[in-house]
Amino acid sequence: MTNVTIGQYYPENSIIHRLDPRVKLFGTLVFIVLLFITNNLFGYIMLSLFVLGVIIASKVPFSRMLKGLKGILVIIILSVIINLFTTPGETVLTFKSLKITKEGLEISGYLVWRLVLMVVGTTVMTLTTSPTDIADGMEKSLRVLNLIKIPVHEISMIMSLALRFIPTLMEEMNKITKAQKARGVNLETGNIFKRVKSLIPILIPLFISSIRRAMELAYAMEARCYHGGKRTKMKPLKYKKADAAGYLVCFALIALMVCANIAVLRIDSMSRFISSI
Repeated sequence: MTNVTIGQYYPENSIIHRLDPRVKLFGTLVFIVLLFITNNLFGYIMLSLFVLGVIIASKVPFSRMLKGLKGILVIIILSVIINLFTTPGETVLTFKSLKITKEGLEISGYLVWRLVLMVVGTTVMTLTTSPTDIADGMEKSLRVLNLIKIPVHEISMIMSLALRFIPTLMEEMNKITKAQKARGVNLETGNIFKRVKSLIPILIPLFISSIRRAMELAYAMEARCYHGGKRTKMKPLKYKKADAAGYLVCFALIALMVCANIAVLRIDSMSRFISSI
């Protein structure tokens, strides 16, 4: 939980921080889509350089960006193991009845690269955009859904509250963990079943504290006569010249990746034709 970076805003005066949240949401969506449709080395290099440039422009420390990778380390290891030993192809290494293939190594490498870029790319957006701005940007971007009676404002409010609660719950969990350790609860030794059982004294108070905070928030919103629907903003979102430049960068990245994929496909087809001759 201490490695979770979602909802943790890093204040800084950078061009990425000053961008409209709608631009950053659109850019993150474009980046994730391109990341999943790219299947060549050149495309991954271009996306890596793009993320690196955004991180440098955001002035957020690299250590803060990479902190979120610790939370998915288990997922990365399991994915690599599954792809290494289940992908058919040319055998490179044999371990008893298990075989590691050349294709498995290639797929595993691309998978790790993709996951790292996806986590870092989304972390840039959350660290440079406050939860309130994310909710406002999402509400503005999806307001067309109001025509089909989808409560966009309420959905955005729920997401904003969820993002705000994540750092609070993490801080509450750390306090409860330290209090239980002071009472002699052993959380770090024993087998997996004992460790899971030792989490009960932490999860129950955390669950109760979460319900209490949610009730207090509900009472506060009712006391302020909150009822959803159309509400005015203290700081309404307005596009600036930098936001137009941000959209242009996103479209340029799309065009570049499309051209790169077409070029790679043509090179592969030509190489296969030459080899067949």
